[in-house]
Amino acid sequence: TGRKVLICSDSVSALYSIQSGSSHTFRRRCVSHSRRFIGENTEVVGEQSLTPELRLRLFTPSCRFWTERPELWPYEDPYWAIYWPGGQALSRFLLDHPAVCRGQTVLDLGSGCGASAIAAILCGAAHVVANDIDPMAAVATHMNSELNGLQPPVCLTHNIISPPAAFHLILLGDMFYDQSLATSLHILIGDPGRAQFEEHAIRRLLRPLAQFELPDSVREENYGLSCSGVWSYTPEL
Repeated sequence: TGRKVLICSDSVSALYSIQSGSSHTFRRRCVSHSRRFIGENTEVVGEQSLTPELRLRLFTPSCRFWTERPELWPYEDPYWAIYWPGGQALSRFLLDHPAVCRGQTVLDLGSGCGASAIAAILCGAAHVVANDIDPMAAVATHMNSELNGLQPPVCLTHNIISPPAAFHLILLGDMFYDQSLATSLHILIGDPGRAQFEEHAIRRLLRPLAQFELPDSVREENYGLSCSGVWSYTPEL
């Protein structure tokens, strides 16, 4: 019999092989399973963040896997199930300044739950791509887009090492990158001031745009981090 590997997105190539039967039917069944799993193991939240107007499916203390043994989690680490403070600041900044991405092509790298991609869509971006190497993040992004009454962005799960120049704006929330990425692109970065960000060589080239006080619940979940900021990097061409 052919080996089957669970896939988790209906917008990326299937990661399985089968000997017979309909691959399309199998893919839809796997996506349905992933959606059901996310629905059963997350809660819809919104008000306890910097973007109360966004509704997202996330882990909360009442969810099973908040306290369950990690080895029982059947997928990759669920970074998509947490609304990280850098992503919150980045999404808040976009919603406060919609002209930044209105009519633009936008790439959300390390998109996680899809909040920044969703914010870009709400702000009138012409085209949005959410990129995360975890296929479950693509499913979560689709579900979160639907929660907010939006068509989901294009979701890609391959690792985009060098973003194409076709994107006007790149969003980076709670992740950083090699300086070689930033040669001809406008990049917005959201980060609460983690050491790897503050010590990065490109830090001195960034222009601060905004600083946000984190809600109490977000501080508790992030070891007391109190603020999160947004920086801009636009290379000299």
